[in-house]
Amino acid sequence: MSIAVVLYGREGCCLCDDARAVLQRVRADQPFDLTERDIDADERLLRAYLERIPVVTIDGVETFELFVDEARLRRHLALNAARRPTRVDGS
Repeated sequence: MSIAVVLYGREGCCLCDDARAVLQRVRADQPFDLTERDIDADERLLRAYLERIPVVTIDGVETFELFVDEARLRRHLALNAARRPTRVDGS
């Protein structure tokens, strides 16, 4: 089971573009599932995140708001990976 990362943002948000770039750079050597959610497409998300985007969650936990610190992201991913049980087949 892979680590689930969600980027909440909106079209035309330069901070969201910056966060996406960090996520993609880290994802190149620390794989995780990345989902992007456009807050403009959901009224509930718009109300929750409008003044805070980008917001990034890792396995459902809000971890970053407004910017993504690459070193902290790498640490969070490593900690989450270490907490996951290893399957018998080694994956």
